[in-house]
Amino acid sequence: MAEGNGSQRAADSTGSEPPLIRPGMTLASLGDSFTEGVGDPYPDGGGVFRGWADRLAEHLADHTGGIEYANLAVRGKLIRQIVTDQVPPALEMAPDLVTLCAGGNDLLRPAGDPERLAKILDHTVGRLRAKGSQVVLFTGVNVATGYMRGTIGLFARYYMNVRAIADKHDCFLVDQWSMDVLTDSRAWDEDRLHMSPEGHRRLALRVAEVLGVPTEERWDAPWPEADPVSWTEARRGDLHWVKDSLGPWIGRRLTGKSSGDTVTAKRPELTPLTPLTKDR
Repeated sequence: MAEGNGSQRAADSTGSEPPLIRPGMTLASLGDSFTEGVGDPYPDGGGVFRGWADRLAEHLADHTGGIEYANLAVRGKLIRQIVTDQVPPALEMAPDLVTLCAGGNDLLRPAGDPERLAKILDHTVGRLRAKGSQVVLFTGVNVATGYMRGTIGLFARYYMNVRAIADKHDCFLVDQWSMDVLTDSRAWDEDRLHMSPEGHRRLALRVAEVLGVPTEERWDAPWPEADPVSWTEARRGDLHWVKDSLGPWIGRRLTGKSSGDTVTAKRPELTPLTPLTKDR
């Protein structure tokens, strides 16, 4: 479904089926570090990340009076691992709504094949829809600079497939590719791979908009004017990034390790989430 049609369905569902966005609705979020929320830590959460999915769940709980929410996403996971480890429990839950973003880690590897990944995603979405769940899919952000320059074509091909899959299965689609606000460096964590808290916050607002859920703030609000960065400061930042982020990432690739090898899902079962008063 197109984004506008998805919003209309969420807000105006009629007939024998209950509306999607309602008190007690169930939401399960599947994926990798993007959905786990890496880059957006809870202030005193003991290393647990919040991220756009938790923020979206909070918006839904505030809007409806309470929902049930699970987040099975784990950083570093490839699409086959997500399908094997996260999809079966999600099918058992049969939630009203599933958010699914997968394939990005595969495309960062030399053998990443957009069409093969799309076939896996297509089959997976079909299984979730057959269980009666509405599904939210995502394209990625159009970041064609720095270390991403050589892979942006592969990602663009994959996201064209994601759009087609969303149309085929009547899914909601969050098109981050068109969200220019997320190309600002302030939307990204210091590792330049995951979004910052502000990036996650803006994305949660955008997903809520696609679902037809009102919010008090705009996801596309202009960024404040940034202080200029000197050439020296920029190069110093590049060196820190290579040492603290790129180097360890390459090391994991060479040794076959993953950042998620010792990580488990932060919210593996549907549990109640009630309205909160904290800032979104």
